[in-house]
Amino acid sequence: MNDVAILAGQAPSSARTRKPVLRPFQAAIGLTLAGCVLAAWIAIHVGAVFFLDVGWRTLAVVPVLIAVQCWLTVGLFIVAHDAMHGSLAPGWPRLNAGIGAFILTIYAGFAWRRVRGAHMAHHDAPGTADDPDFFVDEPDRFWPWFRTFFLRYFSRRSILFVCTVVAVYILVLGAPVLNVVLFYGLPSLLSSLQLFYFGTFRPHRHEEDGFVDAHNARSNEFGYIASLLSCFHFGYHHEHHAEPWVPWWGLPSQWRQRQTS
Repeated sequence: MNDVAILAGQAPSSARTRKPVLRPFQAAIGLTLAGCVLAAWIAIHVGAVFFLDVGWRTLAVVPVLIAVQCWLTVGLFIVAHDAMHGSLAPGWPRLNAGIGAFILTIYAGFAWRRVRGAHMAHHDAPGTADDPDFFVDEPDRFWPWFRTFFLRYFSRRSILFVCTVVAVYILVLGAPVLNVVLFYGLPSLLSSLQLFYFGTFRPHRHEEDGFVDAHNARSNEFGYIASLLSCFHFGYHHEHHAEPWVPWWGLPSQWRQRQTS
């Protein structure tokens, strides 16, 4: 049984009877886009951390690079997220696991099995006390929820990984401290806020109008460009929970179908 077929049983009962529908050339498209995101991230990471001379002459480009790298870091996690669901390369579970594990490692030293297990638990019981990503105590407050969310995933393993990377960059490879802070530390922290807000808090927070079904998720109403820039279309979150086998780049079409149905 491939990883996409397995996924059909990892959603609330309303979605379990639905058969995963793959897109033409889904693996080729997904892997190509993943390669582009990873290549762009590496290029900016290496170039900015080790070779950019931060000063008055480059002052204007610094915030641009930080913003782009933050967005690409979000993209890396979304690629790993698709790998968790098997939608990155359908029918290739080992490839999905290998790519996902690699990306989660360079993202923040995250453990593939631990993060994937927590995410599957999130899909099993979204927005409930059994959801590891949900904050039952204050489901409508950003900062308390983010603090709990961040500390749950940023473990001692992650702290050790990040400290090791920073030490090697500065003490062994000679990267300027300011560059490491600006182009490694800051994009990583900002991306965690971006991912949490658009991919967890905004879709699953409690509001007066409640949720439409047991997925306990809502989608934003952003257009294509705003959706891509905000969180690689992960804001179309109800569509993701309803059909978790759909890759990130296929979510806009699912959202449009729902709008017209």
